[in-house]
Amino acid sequence: MSRGDPFRALFEPASVALIGASGDKAKNTSRPQRFLARHGFKGAVAPVNPGREEIFGQPVYPNLDAVPGPVDHAFVMVPRDAVAGVIEDCARAGVSVATIYTDGFAEAGAEGIARQASLVARARQGNVRLLGPNSMGVVNVHNGMALTVNAVLELPELIPGTLSVVSQSGSVIGTLLSRGQARGFGFSKLVSVGNEADISIAEILSHLADDDQTGAVLLFLETLRNEAALGAAARKAYAAGKPVFAYKLGRSAVGRALAATHSGAMTGAGEAVESWFRHHGIVRLDTLDGLIEAPPLFSGFLPPNGRRVAVMTTTGGGASTVADRLGTFDIALVPPPPALVEKMRGHGVELSARKLVDLTMAGTRAGVAREALEALLESPGCDLVAVVVGSSGQFHPQLAVRPIIDAAKGHAKPVAVFILPQADASLRLLAEAGIAAFRTPEGCADAVRAYLDWSPPAAIVKPPDRAVAKVAKQLRALRGPLLDEQASGDVFRGLGLAVAPAAFVEGPGRPWDLHFPVAVKLLSPKISHKTDVGGVILDLHSRESVDAACREITARLRQRGRAVPVRGFLVQEMAFGVAEVLVGFHRDAEAGPVITVGLGGTLAELRRDVAIRIAPVSVSTAKEMINEVRGLAIIRGYRGTQRGDTAALARALSAFSNLACLESPAVLEAEINPLIVKAAGEGVVAVDGVVRIVAGG
Repeated sequence: MSRGDPFRALFEPASVALIGASGDKAKNTSRPQRFLARHGFKGAVAPVNPGREEIFGQPVYPNLDAVPGPVDHAFVMVPRDAVAGVIEDCARAGVSVATIYTDGFAEAGAEGIARQASLVARARQGNVRLLGPNSMGVVNVHNGMALTVNAVLELPELIPGTLSVVSQSGSVIGTLLSRGQARGFGFSKLVSVGNEADISIAEILSHLADDDQTGAVLLFLETLRNEAALGAAARKAYAAGKPVFAYKLGRSAVGRALAATHSGAMTGAGEAVESWFRHHGIVRLDTLDGLIEAPPLFSGFLPPNGRRVAVMTTTGGGASTVADRLGTFDIALVPPPPALVEKMRGHGVELSARKLVDLTMAGTRAGVAREALEALLESPGCDLVAVVVGSSGQFHPQLAVRPIIDAAKGHAKPVAVFILPQADASLRLLAEAGIAAFRTPEGCADAVRAYLDWSPPAAIVKPPDRAVAKVAKQLRALRGPLLDEQASGDVFRGLGLAVAPAAFVEGPGRPWDLHFPVAVKLLSPKISHKTDVGGVILDLHSRESVDAACREITARLRQRGRAVPVRGFLVQEMAFGVAEVLVGFHRDAEAGPVITVGLGGTLAELRRDVAIRIAPVSVSTAKEMINEVRGLAIIRGYRGTQRGDTAALARALSAFSNLACLESPAVLEAEINPLIVKAAGEGVVAVDGVVRIVAGG
C-alpha cells in the first residue's frame, strides 16, 4: 500500500487498527470490530488496548508498534488528551489514514480549535491524513469495510448499490442507510467527515467522481467549508454524469445557529448558499425522504428546459396532495393535451380541462394507464410526469405500477410516482426498474421541484485582468477598512462604472465647479449609512445653500452626540432616471463572493426583492438577474412604463461583480445604492456607495 494513496486506505484498506477497542458490547468502542466481522471485511483487523489481551476471540495489542505487519487505516477511539500521542504512533508506524472518533476539538470552542490545529500539524509532519475528529467512521458496502461506531451497522446485511453518502453528521449516515435500504436502495460508500480538520468533503467528493462504484452522491451539510474546492469537486462529478444531491441545514436563523454550534464553523445567509448550489450544479433537497428518493428522477436525464408538470392519477383527491405542494413552488401544472383527451374517449374516459389528468377508476383497466402515460411522455407540452397511485398500489403492485414501468422504458422524460397507501412491494418494483417513487406527497413534490430547478454548473467567468489589477492598485493606496463615498466612487470608476460628478470640500466656502442641482454628503471613515445620522442633504440650487448644508450636517452630528471623525463633504451633481437600483457585493461566510441586485433607495433592505449569484458574473447572467427581480419590471416597460437601460445595467452589474477577483487586498463588501438607471440607451450612473476591505487585507 502506497502511503501516498489515502483514499485507497480510507475505503479499501488491507489492514485496520482499532485503537481503544473494547470487549464490552454496551460500549460504542466495541462496535467497529463486531461490524467488520458481521459484514465480511476480508482485511486484517488489529484491536489495540493496553488493558486487554483478547477481544471477541482476537488477540489484542498493547500499542500500534506491537501490531505485526503494516497498518493502512487506524480508527482512533481514545480519550481526547491521548489522541495526539496516538497520531504520533501512526506516523511512526507508517499509517496512511487515521479516522478520529474522539470529540472535543473545533466544535468545543477556542481551546478546541487550537487543539485541533496542533493535531493537524502533527499529522502533516508525520505524513498521516486525518478524517475527523468527531467522525463516526467510514463504510464501504462493496467490501464489508464497516469501520464505524454507527449503530445502524447492526443490520444483518448491507445492500450494495451506487449511492454514496458524505455527511457532516455521523448519525445521518445511519439514517440514510437504514431508510434507503428499507426502500430497496443499495449504497456504495458512506463517510462521516466530522470536523473536516484535514480530509474534506471536497476531496472525498472528487474521489467519488472517479469511483466506478458510485453513481450519485448524497451530501448532508451543516455548513460549507472551502467552498471553492467543494464547488470544483461538484463540477467534476457533474461532468462524470454523477449528480450531487444536498440536504443542508441553515434555511432559518435557528438552523444556522445550531449548525454553527455543532460544527464549529461560521454559517452564511440561506439565499447565498442556495445560489452557490445552483452555481455548481448541486441539487438541493428540503426533505430527508426527498434526498434518498430523488436520485432515480435524475439518473440518465439532463437538466430540463422548462418547469411544466403533468399530474396523472386514478384518484383525484390523492393527486391533489402532490399538485397542491407543486403549486407552492410556482410550478406550472398542464392540462391533458387534446390528443390524449381524444384517445381516452376511446376507453370511455372523459378527461376534464382542469390541470389534472384524472383517469378515474377506469385507469385501472388493462392498458389505459400505460397508454395515457405514454402519450404524456411523448407530448412536448410537459417536462416531467408525476403519477399518483391509489389504493391498488398496496395489494396489486402488478396492476398498479407495472403499466408505469412499461410505459416509462426508453423515454427521455422523467417520471415521479407517489403511492398513497403503504405499498412496499410496489415501491420495490419501481426502485428495481430505476423509477423514482415516493412515500409522501411532500417528498415527491420536493424532488420534482429539485429536478425542475436543476441546471448545469454555471460557466466560470474570467474578468479582464487589466481592470482587476487597476482596482487592486487603487485599494492598496487607500486606507481602510471602510472607504468613504469619494474613495468608493474612485473604485467604482476603476471597475468601469459611471459615477455622478462630484467635488470634495473641507467645509463651507470652499471652491467647486459642478452643475446644479447638487447634493451635499458627509465624508467619514466611520459612517457607512449617512442618512441614518442626517449626513445627506439633497436638491440644492445655490452655493449659499451648499454652505448652509455643510453647517447643518455638522450641527446634526453634534446634536446626536456623534463624535466621529469628519474628513469633509462631497458635493455631487444630482442624477435622475427611470429607477433607482441597489447593487451589492459581499463575501458570504459559507458561499464566498456573492453579487446582488434589487430595487434601490432607503427601503431596499425591507423589500427583499433581489436576485443573487456567485460572483463574478457574465453580462448574460446579469441580464437573467435583472429579469428575476419583480420590482425591476418598471425598467422593463411594465404596463407602458418608460424602459430603462437594462443593457447598461447588466454591464455595470457584471463589472461590479469583478470585486470578487480581488485578493490583496480583498473586498469584504461593497454597495451602490442607488445606481440610477436612465432611459434606454442613456446608461446608468452611481450616486452613492461604500466599500469595505477585509481587515488586514
